[in-house]
Amino acid sequence: VQLQASGGGLVQAGGSLRLSCADSGRSFSTYVMGWFRQAPGKEREFVCTISYGGRQTYYADSVKGRFTISRDNAKDTVYLQMNSLKPEDTAVYYCAAGASLRVYRKVEGYDYWGQGTEVTVSS
Repeated sequence: VQLQASGGGLVQAGGSLRLSCADSGRSFSTYVMGWFRQAPGKEREFVCTISYGGRQTYYADSVKGRFTISRDNAKDTVYLQMNSLKPEDTAVYYCAAGASLRVYRKVEGYDYWGQGTEVTVSS
């Protein structure tokens, strides 16, 4: 598994961004995929996750109703659509792959990580 995240940038509050995370390996559909974020001086925190086939999704309360995670297993890519962005969403966003949903809210629940893409929301 080799994950490459992209799509970050600078956006005004209320705007939207779509992040992508592509896997160059051959086993994408066998992994749960998650997004985490880390703001300066803070710990990495869970944002959302999606099951192998995409039927199950889970979100942090802070992004529920604004962010949508999806995946395209034919393209080995997971997406994060972020709407109604707020300054507090500013962070480096990381995609991650894990074997199961057992501990999906925790960093330890994922085995592989992308390099991160920076999102800055201006007020």
